[in-house]
Amino acid sequence: MDKIIVEGGRPLRGRVEINGAKNAALPILASALLTDGWNTYHNVPGLKDIESIKDLLAQLGAAVESNGRSVRVNAAGLCCPEASYELVRKMRASVLVLGPLLARLKKARVSLPGGCAIGARPINLHLKGLALLGADIKLEHGYVEASAGVLKGNEIDLDVPTVTGTENLLMAAVMAEGRTVLRNAAREPEIVALAETLKAMGADIQGAGTAVITIEGVPKLHPAETRIIPDRIEAGTFMVAAALTGGDIEVVNCDPEHLGAVFHKLRQAGAQVRVGDGAVRVLGPETLHSVDIKTTPYPGFPTDMQAQFMVLMSVAGGLSVISETIFENRFIHVSELRRLGADVMVSGNTAMVRGVSHLSGAPVMATDLRASASLVLAGLVARGVTEVRRVYHLDRGYEAIEKKFAQLGAVIRREKE
Repeated sequence: MDKIIVEGGRPLRGRVEINGAKNAALPILASALLTDGWNTYHNVPGLKDIESIKDLLAQLGAAVESNGRSVRVNAAGLCCPEASYELVRKMRASVLVLGPLLARLKKARVSLPGGCAIGARPINLHLKGLALLGADIKLEHGYVEASAGVLKGNEIDLDVPTVTGTENLLMAAVMAEGRTVLRNAAREPEIVALAETLKAMGADIQGAGTAVITIEGVPKLHPAETRIIPDRIEAGTFMVAAALTGGDIEVVNCDPEHLGAVFHKLRQAGAQVRVGDGAVRVLGPETLHSVDIKTTPYPGFPTDMQAQFMVLMSVAGGLSVISETIFENRFIHVSELRRLGADVMVSGNTAMVRGVSHLSGAPVMATDLRASASLVLAGLVARGVTEVRRVYHLDRGYEAIEKKFAQLGAVIRREKE
């Protein structure tokens, strides 16, 4: 098991290139199950979660080929409708094969998902929507067992705008008979990216990126070629690093349109944010100001940036109130930040962060993907040495993050435990 060691106190300066978005790549790779022939995907990040979904596709009978940042998938040999616990437990996004399996094979057996320990994140909305499309759903022995003679379009009102639920229902509905209307659909850029990929495969989808998505079912899809959008959360993490260390970082190969809420809060905190074409430059202030944060579905402030922003507020002047409305257990990094000297009090879904003059390096342990990133950020600004252990979480969503920080001037390295 690896750990990352950081010697803090250095402003970060330079240029960093952002990889393709994991949260866009996973559903797009799963969509290859909907058709025969070779689908080609470019700008695919080299992450553990990507390897997990590729292994799962292969287990289901698809052929998978990788060449650098490009991945090809051919599901002509799709034969197995079961996604086993051994693979799904590693990554909850594996549940994204449920919709395409049901659409293509009219049956699916998918283990209930695992993944980061940031709350229950139930898939009941996925299952309710699939049932409205005509699927017979059973939960037995830790598996979702779904079958349908014919999927038929319907009107589906989601109780909350679930991202993976919207993605699963999109993929199930594209070959259903008739029209499907998803209301209160998630609006994230990753939803739009999946819809555009499905449209390139011949699907008829209108309204992706809004709260109402309309899908007219088609009899068959064909292979397509697509490029994965940039990772807005990786980009936001490096922007916070610039503000946190009083640095000057140009973040390239990103889409500024996806980052409006993050820009707004960084500027409120005192950072300069200069937006260009596919690039953003962030200059950290001499003094950080406290700001309040409330995570909400896109286009609001992303829950995946909450832990990173908490680190920023831990060394800002004054008191910040951070409200987490998406996941119920997403403050589990607080105890580790306290070990570094952060002054954070939690009450329910609200954290009160009182800025301190400095953090102090200490051994800490990562508990989930974004908490891992926040602890590395804290190490970059802390006095002394910080050891971040259990960084396998980090590798699920950030590719060689320690190398990117080193290129920006950080003293950081990876070691075996």
